[in-house]
Amino acid sequence: MTTKRQAAVLGAFVADALSLGVHWVYNTGVIDKKFGRVERYYDPLTSFHKGKKAGDFTHYGDQMVVLLETLDKEKGFDATRFAQSWRDFFSDYTGYFDKATKATLENMDNGRDLTQSASASDDLAGASRMAPLVGVYGDNLNQLVRAARSQTAITHGDERVIASADFFARTIFAILNGKEPVPAMEAALNEQFAESEIAPLVRMGLQSKDRDTRETIAEFGQMCSVEVGLPGAVHLVARHSGDFKTAMVENVMAGGDSSARGMLAGMVLAAAHGMDAIPDEWISGLNAGERIRTILEQL
Repeated sequence: MTTKRQAAVLGAFVADALSLGVHWVYNTGVIDKKFGRVERYYDPLTSFHKGKKAGDFTHYGDQMVVLLETLDKEKGFDATRFAQSWRDFFSDYTGYFDKATKATLENMDNGRDLTQSASASDDLAGASRMAPLVGVYGDNLNQLVRAARSQTAITHGDERVIASADFFARTIFAILNGKEPVPAMEAALNEQFAESEIAPLVRMGLQSKDRDTRETIAEFGQMCSVEVGLPGAVHLVARHSGDFKTAMVENVMAGGDSSARGMLAGMVLAAAHGMDAIPDEWISGLNAGERIRTILEQL
């Protein structure tokens, strides 16, 4: 695995960990008052992540670990095996259960096929888990796209969320093959999604590249839905295409569902700029960092 593919995976993980402290805090004034500028890991401010500590992941990042471990165990992506691992993980999970997770588990418990149990959720987070796939399929576009779509569809049945995973798979593949982040997104949009439901959402993000991040995400919406999360994630890449750290900090400072936005933007920008772009203290501060790096070296 190339170092840029490793960076893509770690970029998503540190984005989630940085978000934990203020995840789902929508009042940005509270973020300013409590933390100032969030440039390191903090214990979570909200009760959604009770029991978590600085350097931990949100429930999104925890699911990304499950995907990474399943890829390592199976030596590739298998939808049924991932779905089973995901289900097993939540059997004794003490973290937050969002609506998509609850609905998917209910469908599984009611006897539906594990790969056909997705919720109807339109949360971007289903796509945001995809980064570990880059470690395995970063050199094969077709496999990366198929796996990105498939892992998303385990829990999120909304076609726009699945298409978002496809879009970012094509974007990161282009980056790994030499394109800059904004041209990579533009190419993915124009070549594959120009007439799709996500096209206006991607264009919103691209067209906002010269605007302040906090103001832009407030205007788009800070919530979990793909309708606001996707343009927010695209904005982060377009606005901060040359600066991974600033993108991640500005994302968190914008509030709301910073994790889902940040995981995708972090994956893309870390792939573009490599390991050196990720602050050392963010990597060393991950409580699961050693485990993650060990797996990445084995993939």
